[in-house]
Amino acid sequence: MIKLDYHIFKGMVNAFLSPWVGGKGRPTFFNIDQTFPALNEVTRQYPVIREEFEAILRRQPRFQRYQDIDPGEAKITSANPEKNWNVFMLYILGHKPEVNRVHCPKTCAILDRIPNVIQAFFSILDPGKSVPGHEGPYYGYLRYHLGLRVPKRNPPKLIVNGQEYVWREGEGVLFDDSHWHEVVNQSDEMRAVLIVDVLRPMPWLPALTNRFITNVVARHTYGRSVARRIRKAA
Repeated sequence: MIKLDYHIFKGMVNAFLSPWVGGKGRPTFFNIDQTFPALNEVTRQYPVIREEFEAILRRQPRFQRYQDIDPGEAKITSANPEKNWNVFMLYILGHKPEVNRVHCPKTCAILDRIPNVIQAFFSILDPGKSVPGHEGPYYGYLRYHLGLRVPKRNPPKLIVNGQEYVWREGEGVLFDDSHWHEVVNQSDEMRAVLIVDVLRPMPWLPALTNRFITNVVARHTYGRSVARRIRKAA
């Protein structure tokens, strides 16, 4: 996620956070009820979110290739380049791109009620678009997916730290994307999920550090640059 300061996060900050998150043995998938129960509200609101997403598809506003708003993603989006990984950003480190949010006010209202959200967007894979193995750069957040459109025939699967998960429409899943992970997709239909990144629950000292990194450093570097590219592409 936070690409501009990758080496700092990956080195010094991750080393500091590592003992608090379980180090190399940190969990892969999480029980939402136990870890971040507020996200259950997003899952419960699936019908509303799905309806607004489908309306967006019908109106066809400008979806953006992930690498166009975040060039740091080009390495992992370059696999099978004739197919796209498109995103529709709703929240990015304190920035709220109104050009997108105007199309889904109910979804945004739901997200605004969830504490400690740092990023939220619709993620759309073209039929047959896979995402090669990679790891998120920072230990300070967990990633939630809500399945919106999942091909019924030969559905794509998410593999995180060697553990497989197949999306289901209306189902939420929470995982640590700082583990090595990939998407294997041989389906012939679109796959769409809502992605929500939240601050990882931690004791007060690492939590304070985490808030500084995300709310100050990342907001004014990575977040600002992505928000600017979204506005320019609109």
